[in-house]
Amino acid sequence: MEKQPQKPLRIPYGMQNWEAVRLEGYYYVDKTRFIPEIEANNNYFFFIRPRRFGKSMLLNMLTQYYDIKKRHLFDRLFGDLWIGSHPTEARNSYLVLSLNFSAITGGLEDYQQRLYAYCNEQFKRFAEYYADLLPSDTLTELQASNDAALQLNTLANLCYSVGQKIYLFIDEYDHFTNAILADAATESSYKAETHGTGVYRRFFNMVKDGTGKSISRMFVTGVSPVTMDDLTSGFNIATNYTTDPEFNAMVGFTEHEVRQMLDYYRQHYTFRHTTDQLIDIMKPWYDNYCFAEECLDEPPMYNSDMVLYFMSHYLRSKNIPRDMLDQNIRTDYNKMRMLIRKDRGFDNNASIIQYIVETGGIVADLKKSFPSEDIPKQDNFISLLYYFGMLTIAGRYRGSTKLRIPNQVVREQMYGYLTQNYRTNELATDDMERERLMKNMAYDGDWRPFFDNIARAIARYSSNRDKAKGEAYVHGFTLAQTCLTKLYLPVSELDAGAKTYYNDAPLGGYADIYMQPMLEIYPDIEHSFVLELKYVPGNATDAEVEQASRQAHDQLLRYERSVVIERTLGHTRLHRLVLVWRGIELAVAQEL
Repeated sequence: MEKQPQKPLRIPYGMQNWEAVRLEGYYYVDKTRFIPEIEANNNYFFFIRPRRFGKSMLLNMLTQYYDIKKRHLFDRLFGDLWIGSHPTEARNSYLVLSLNFSAITGGLEDYQQRLYAYCNEQFKRFAEYYADLLPSDTLTELQASNDAALQLNTLANLCYSVGQKIYLFIDEYDHFTNAILADAATESSYKAETHGTGVYRRFFNMVKDGTGKSISRMFVTGVSPVTMDDLTSGFNIATNYTTDPEFNAMVGFTEHEVRQMLDYYRQHYTFRHTTDQLIDIMKPWYDNYCFAEECLDEPPMYNSDMVLYFMSHYLRSKNIPRDMLDQNIRTDYNKMRMLIRKDRGFDNNASIIQYIVETGGIVADLKKSFPSEDIPKQDNFISLLYYFGMLTIAGRYRGSTKLRIPNQVVREQMYGYLTQNYRTNELATDDMERERLMKNMAYDGDWRPFFDNIARAIARYSSNRDKAKGEAYVHGFTLAQTCLTKLYLPVSELDAGAKTYYNDAPLGGYADIYMQPMLEIYPDIEHSFVLELKYVPGNATDAEVEQASRQAHDQLLRYERSVVIERTLGHTRLHRLVLVWRGIELAVAQEL
């Protein structure tokens, strides 16, 4: 009988159940080599990464590895992976208690009730699953109270009494923080729950107490260190390994891992693109994350969720996704935008984001933790953007950390944040109108109406406070409007790393942008653009405007010979545009 060809593994996009990935025929990027590294460090492990970056899959893999009742499945789950050939003594030796706080939804008004209900159910499942290893009255003891903290204490005591060890996994421990702090009306209540005798603080106090009994190891993940700092005096045992170099690649994909995936599926599917071409398409959108300064010389990391989103679409349709940004990611970033829009610091925060958008990066002292009330402080706010994945480590500058926008997915979110800010101040161009004018640029080369529309909006709605922001204001708005399109990928020639502290340096404003046509998605685009934006004060003379214009001309002549432009221009006609702002007036809009 002729042997049937093996079916290709499926793409595990959106999946978190690692056992199902391994047993039901899904592709898995092997991260098991990090298990010995985790074991070699503090038993109470704290790890932060941006949303949808692979944290939940990592935790689920670890639960399967350490679960004492999964020993019979070890070869099926791990046999062909790195750890299958290098097992540690601790494998399959724990009772695993797994909590995912993102499952607790809703507001603060009934948070305690929903926390208790969720934990009660998880503790009950734990007791039933390990019934043969626990005292016979475990369920009865648990049902004596519905208080999650007391129930956890009961479990810890009962496991200790029979010599069993617990490995506690807490995923998205700060989901509570992000949900509550996003609503300014509940911020004071948040403090009550994380300080004193609040329910959240009591729960983590009991976690700490359990480490002196049967909770032998713990792995906690989240997207920010805010809650952990608020809980510090009650929960100060975990070590933060977020920026440690040995764990830089523990979640997310390296380029080597992405290439391996592409090469695997090339054996089973007919691709319209080479592996290099697909890497070139994905890289500016999903790559360029670095989480440790010591790893700057190593290949950067891709957002794993976005790569799987791309691969799922490409294998199904054989085409590049028209929307390179997964809508689930867009939703998450919208939630983050609400969190960072804190009333007391909003104006300063918006100005920081303007600066980042215009220069591509910023320099700050990266903070490992800070309380919620200190989020508006500059270094804390910038650090929060880093933890959310909106900035990535780019190097060192004068003793501080250089941070930059990692890719186009994040850049689009940054521009969107600014646009929402402008819209709040009645300064926005209509989305449909902007898209219509952008299409006229792309297909007809008619670029002037687009920038005239921006100029009219700025002139009509600018307040005195807006005018005082000067360069950051007009350039931030211009760049946001220029780059909020699916037709082009904005490529900056700017070296953002040269900037100093936000408060110490004048805003540079040398924001040359190449609007790279997305020809793989929109092959009928006819026109591409390279822009040089200049700014002079509102009281500048005509001679000063002319001087700025000449500088822009000279720079554009250099930029058009860029390797990036020559490689990606395709059949499109390149337009070289000079835009000089005099205050809030678009004084020069010329094509060379």
